[in-house]
Amino acid sequence: MNKDDESGEHTRPRSDTSGTTTPDGGKPQRTERGGGILMGRLFGVPVYVAPSWFLVAALITWVFGDQIDRILPELGNARYLVSLFFAVAFYASVLIHELAHTVAALRFKLPVRRIQLQFFGGVSEIEKETETPGREFLLAFVGPLLSLVLAGVFYAAMYAVEPGTVPGVLLAGLMISNLIVAAFNLLPGLPLDGGRMLRAVIWKITGKPMSGTVAAAWVGRALAITVLIGLPLVTHTGALGNATNEISGMETVMDALLAAILAAIIWTGAGNSLRMARLREHLPELRARTLTRRAVPVEPGTPLSEALRRANEAGARALVVVDGRGEPTALVRETAIVGIPQHRRPWVAVSGLAQELTEGMRVPAELAGEALLDRLRAHPATEYLVVEESGEIYGVLSTADVERAFVQAMARPGS
Repeated sequence: MNKDDESGEHTRPRSDTSGTTTPDGGKPQRTERGGGILMGRLFGVPVYVAPSWFLVAALITWVFGDQIDRILPELGNARYLVSLFFAVAFYASVLIHELAHTVAALRFKLPVRRIQLQFFGGVSEIEKETETPGREFLLAFVGPLLSLVLAGVFYAAMYAVEPGTVPGVLLAGLMISNLIVAAFNLLPGLPLDGGRMLRAVIWKITGKPMSGTVAAAWVGRALAITVLIGLPLVTHTGALGNATNEISGMETVMDALLAAILAAIIWTGAGNSLRMARLREHLPELRARTLTRRAVPVEPGTPLSEALRRANEAGARALVVVDGRGEPTALVRETAIVGIPQHRRPWVAVSGLAQELTEGMRVPAELAGEALLDRLRAHPATEYLVVEESGEIYGVLSTADVERAFVQAMARPGS
């Protein structure tokens, strides 16, 4: 799903799986941001496996192993090795599903941050919105479409092997699992692919992306409730039709737990989609010029108490360290100022509390919206020097102020 579906999701459409090696020559690495184990890069997009994947892979190995035992009892404990192979092959199918989203996104010039295989599926994190409802629909549809194609390929391959054999069981399992992935992702509610398709249709009809998001998100929440209540009922109805006495308490608990997990994923994803849409709607209001604090220039040897006195007189909230020619060289960190007690401030020079300016910390005053956020993401810092086109100092932009503006934007009702 996109960062929306569940078995092939994307934070906007998805990702890929062609096989590449990791930067260190093939050794999996941990991502710095908790993405999991870095397995490689496909089409330049990093692919991660989250720790939760191993839990699900173990669960699939156990459950599918019991299914294999009913069909091929002669395998004995070797059935778990076959089942583990199935779990890996299934997630490879999910990766291909995500790859479809990623390739489509790259064709539309949309950056994909990463692909992540995780609990109950995958996520392709696409960093920008599509420009038209038609592209949105296509980005969402290619994932389930490829899952259907894979199901067809596995179905055709079943004719080349003997039924009731290990290859036959594996191919049948992969065919059915890909059909389930496609069907589930086509459900018309966010964060599923079908929800993005519904969003695109409503966007096309109304001309308002937000209207499509609101409708698809509420359908997603309705789906979550339906899954929570309906999945155990459907499972038990099917079981009752075969062998009423064979339904165990453990099976009942597992069905309820699975339904609760799926419902939580859908409900949370729908809410996140709605919040992100509301945020993007207000992004143009985030302007470097309006968020910038007024700053005063000070020389490196200026005592902190004197620098703060000048700032108070000028009504400024930031300090910029300048050289003898008046050129900015560093920014005094707000957190460093707070850590200096009042009685020590006359004896501490601002140069000791400053962060040296790099080119990435210079932000044009006219930057706004996603362009501003992209600039800050590309050059992480706590403060930035905001400058006019002429190079003149306009002030200092604090990431704390940007985050505060984010929270305020998220709190506003959508239009």
